[in-house]
Amino acid sequence: MSENPSFLRNFFVYKCLFALTFWNHVSLSVENELLTPFSNNFPEDVSDQKIKSLPLLYKNRHQFKASFDWVVIQNTTETLSLSEITNDNVKKLVALLSNFRQGSKLQNLTLTNVSLDWSALMELLQTVWHSSIEYFNVNRVTQQSDIESYAFDYSGTSMKALTMKKIIITDMYFTQDDLYRIFADMNIAEMTIAESEMIHMLCPSSDSPFRYLSFLKNDLTDFLFQKCDTLIHLETLILQRNKFESLPKVSFMTRHMKSLKYLDMSNNLLHHNGADVQCQWAESLTELDLSSNQLANAVFECLPVNIKKLDLQNNQISSVPKGVADLKSLEELNLASNRLADLPDCSGFPSLQFLNIELNSILTPSADFFQSCPRVRELQAGHNPFKCSCELQDFIRLERQAGGKLFGWPSAYVCEYPEGLRGTELKDFHLSQLACNTTLLLVTALLLTLVLVAVVAFLCIYLDVPWYVRMMWQWTQTKRRAWHNHPKGQETVLQFHAFISYSERDALWVKDELIPNLEKGEGCVQLCQHERNFIPGKSIVENIINCIEKSYKSIFVLSPNFVQSEWCHYELYFAHHKLFSENSNSLILILLEPIPPYVIPARYHKLKALMAKRTYLEWPKERSKHALFWANLRAAVDVNLPTSDENRCGPTD
Repeated sequence: MSENPSFLRNFFVYKCLFALTFWNHVSLSVENELLTPFSNNFPEDVSDQKIKSLPLLYKNRHQFKASFDWVVIQNTTETLSLSEITNDNVKKLVALLSNFRQGSKLQNLTLTNVSLDWSALMELLQTVWHSSIEYFNVNRVTQQSDIESYAFDYSGTSMKALTMKKIIITDMYFTQDDLYRIFADMNIAEMTIAESEMIHMLCPSSDSPFRYLSFLKNDLTDFLFQKCDTLIHLETLILQRNKFESLPKVSFMTRHMKSLKYLDMSNNLLHHNGADVQCQWAESLTELDLSSNQLANAVFECLPVNIKKLDLQNNQISSVPKGVADLKSLEELNLASNRLADLPDCSGFPSLQFLNIELNSILTPSADFFQSCPRVRELQAGHNPFKCSCELQDFIRLERQAGGKLFGWPSAYVCEYPEGLRGTELKDFHLSQLACNTTLLLVTALLLTLVLVAVVAFLCIYLDVPWYVRMMWQWTQTKRRAWHNHPKGQETVLQFHAFISYSERDALWVKDELIPNLEKGEGCVQLCQHERNFIPGKSIVENIINCIEKSYKSIFVLSPNFVQSEWCHYELYFAHHKLFSENSNSLILILLEPIPPYVIPARYHKLKALMAKRTYLEWPKERSKHALFWANLRAAVDVNLPTSDENRCGPTD
């Protein structure tokens, strides 16, 4: 054997493998090959191979019963994983680990399901501390006995990082310093104690080499590291999922951490009411995670001045106050899942490059955002309840000009309001320029209004609408007074065969020809003339209406003088109104002189219509035809009036 070194090395390997067959599960990973005891592919010479990992899993309490030589393993294994460590087998484990002194290849040790009393746990930790192990991970630790003071020796260690998760301490009454001091004074670079319901951690006794500390998912409060000035090398501090409440106290905790760059305070109970409490953050802090807390708008009054990356996701922020925060170095800001109604102003963030405002309450984002934030390279604004309107159209147009700065465009940008457009992507939403340009819309509406007013005014002037409105008003008022002055059910009694309407310039013909020929002689025609039948004290309009109402017919003596008379126009209007209201044939037109069409004013459109549609009597110039004219006129006004003293025919004065 001494003459064959290769045979000697192989002998030790087979001896180790033979011993491992007494355990429940063994696997050796040699480079990329899986070796099992007595396998056909086991190499003839493993001295040239490197055993990089040795995972061992035990399911009962009879571990480490085999005694074997660890020469080859301790010189080749880099990673070792063990589980089910108890008080029954910890001595064997300590003896095993004692072989891995500094200079050994073993660097990573993982222990799972460890159930030990305090002294055994400390002995195991102390043994690992003085070994070659650099990264020590312990998962699911149960400490079974009372915790007592232990003089831990921190000298001569190769350890760089310690990770302990799910520690359960059964001793409810112990001195905190006896437990926390062991971990606080460790002279290593990284330490993680997570998911262990830890309520406190002491400040290191002297300047600590800690660069990374993680106390994830514990029960730590605002009292942690207050007035602690020994964590001067700490760069990363993770306090996610604890019970911190006061943001100013968190800032005081960091003020002496001169090297702190990253702080994770997410998923706590942090709030800040904006009181006069001044926040004092570490000047070196550049990344801060405050997501999933209870922070409102006042948080911007309590932020590190040199922060570059800030996460405020899932809080209660409704707006970013202007002139409060002056974060000149801020480059990334996460405001997703808050209550923002609009994009923030960048006056306090001149260096901002990345902004996330997804899942807020933004209906119409401001179109001037990219103008106030010229350095922004990426904006995540999707998954908001966008209201598709003209204001949003401006924002969409700005996105096209910005050149793809909207992250998630277009699938994450969908209309929520109005209901008819719900589900429509913003890229497919379009409105006309007239609908969205307020100035153009106002000018167009003003022009249309002016045109409409001009047309209405022209028609009113051309058709003399104001005159007709005035006449209608007077007729309505007269009828209303007549209704009040007469008992209900009493009808107006016809007193005259005809009412005569004529121009004063034609009065001579009416008095010398018309009245004598109708009232004298056979037929006994009663005529109503304004000079003898208008009632003094009443208005002219009221007298005209009353006379027309009491007359069976209305005789209009037409001539160029008639169309120039205002009162003749009134009389024609009221008579025409009676014609249509009573559906009667009460108008008699006498053309005394021919009327050229150009002489008739525009407001006499009713007269034009009457002359075009109705037959009128024309006064003949030949005397021989006068008799026929009077006979026809008498026949037109022939009607039996109610008998009364007023209606009896007789000589006229």
